[in-house]
Formats: sequence, structure tokens, C-alpha cells
Amino acid sequence: MNTFLHQVGLTFNVLGEILIGLTVLRVHWRFRKEHRVDEKVFQEMKREQVLGIIGIIFIVIGYLLQLFFNI
Repeated sequence: MNTFLHQVGLTFNVLGEILIGLTVLRVHWRFRKEHRVDEKVFQEMKREQVLGIIGIIFIVIGYLLQLFFNI
């Protein structure tokens, strides 16, 4: 059981890091493409904030699972 929870913790951690990385890359790509900040860019930034928050939550969950259920 502890091994399973450890693997789940690692998975959440990796998913969180990937989501945060993707949010940064997408916003920068959009800004580079548009060369201006308009409503479309602000909408994308809001969406990316949500993904970034989910990513941070995954990292925290992964950390807690690894901390408390590590063999």
C-alpha cells in the first residue's frame, strides 16, 4: 500500500511540475505571437493561472503523499 501511495505522490508531483511549465511556455508563446497584451492574452493568462494553481496543488499533494507514506 505504501509503495502505491508513493507512486501516486510522485505522479502528482510530476503532473504539477508539467502543468506549471506548460503555463509559462504557453503565455510566453502567446505574448511572442501577438506582440501585444489584449483581451485574448488576458483571458489566456487567467486560464493559465488556474492551471498553475492546479499544478501547485498537485505538487503539494505529491509532497504530502511522499512525506507521510514513504517506506
